Amino acid sequence: MKKYELAVVLDAHLSQDEKENVIKKVADGIAKGKGKVINSQVWIEKYKLAFKIRRRTEGTYYLINFESEQASVAKIRQILNMNEDVLRFAITNAE
Repeated sequence: MKKYELAVVLDAHLSQDEKENVIKKVADGIAKGKGKVINSQVWIEKYKLAFKIRRRTEGTYYLINFESEQASVAKIRQILNMNEDVLRFAITNAE
């Protein structure tokens, strides 16, 4: 298994429950791909974006470190792409 780092930008105006649900869906997707979440945390609670993304001006940044097979990373990307509350995301290899 390889180690990855996932940065997710969510709409800052979502409720805390909605934000937690999005992160839970991502964690469930990692677990379904036989991966393991090492660390999940709020990186920046509310930050003004440099430019508007989907008419939003502020975002909440989450940082998730996880281990997973390379093949299941595509499924995680698909989960993130299909969720409208996710403004941007980036998955990088942490090794």
